[in-house]
Amino acid sequence: MANPRALDKRRKSVRNIRKITRTMELIATARYKQAMDRAAAATAYTDRITQIVKDLTASSLDFTHPLLEEHDSKENATLLVLTSNRGLCGGYNGGLCRATFPHVVDLKSEYGKLNLEIAGKKGIGLFRSQRKLEADETFTHFEDKPRYDEVEVIANRYLTQFVAGKLDRLDVSYTKFVSSSKQIPVIETLLPLGSLDGVGDDEAAAESMYEFFPSAQSILEEVVPTSFKVKLFKCFLDAAVSEQIARMVAMKSATENASDLIKQLSREYNRARQGRITNEIMEIIGGVEALNN
Repeated sequence: MANPRALDKRRKSVRNIRKITRTMELIATARYKQAMDRAAAATAYTDRITQIVKDLTASSLDFTHPLLEEHDSKENATLLVLTSNRGLCGGYNGGLCRATFPHVVDLKSEYGKLNLEIAGKKGIGLFRSQRKLEADETFTHFEDKPRYDEVEVIANRYLTQFVAGKLDRLDVSYTKFVSSSKQIPVIETLLPLGSLDGVGDDEAAAESMYEFFPSAQSILEEVVPTSFKVKLFKCFLDAAVSEQIARMVAMKSATENASDLIKQLSREYNRARQGRITNEIMEIIGGVEALNN
């Protein structure tokens, strides 16, 4: 029979764990709401600036921005993987890395050199432990609130390398925020910007309504790099939102499991305590009968 004292001690331990997981769930919920507001605002801005670039491209047929064109050579590719610094977020990091591993193989076979860059301690560890891959560049300063100026530093480096011909392709692997109930690991090509997918042809037809001063070309030279920067920043924001959702769900599940375990331990404790009391009563009755005899 189980020891009631040991069961009670274990039950108290699980209760303490439940308090921690419940607190972490509440913190993740608050951070998720803040991150979602930032991501929603960035989505509207990103869609609008992408539309502007598409309109500019359509109105200036005799000029093409370097960031929109593919390079003839396929020498250098960069893969940026966005993971988290902290754990306790379910399969958030593991699912993204598993989806990214095959893409690493594909890029290595297609391009002469692949630069692997990873943001987040968990991703760095997973690539090292599961695929024996060391990142060429790592970033651990991005937390749940990535700042635009921090992302812009990385974006400027990519732009400089791409224009100079030192970078032929940039892919970003991250968890895309679709809705509060759906987040999916995706791999998107950000350089070259190409045809600017994501904006409908009907919207592009509205370019004839614009008048550009001093010219569409001069505006395009300013707007296209900005479009790339906000797209990259949006990837970081989506990753931050998805991380908080994953942590919120994981901690909620842990809290519910702890509650179920507490109920089970309480039943076992009551059963063991009742059994001990019954045994003590039987011993007393047996002693009384022995004295009477």
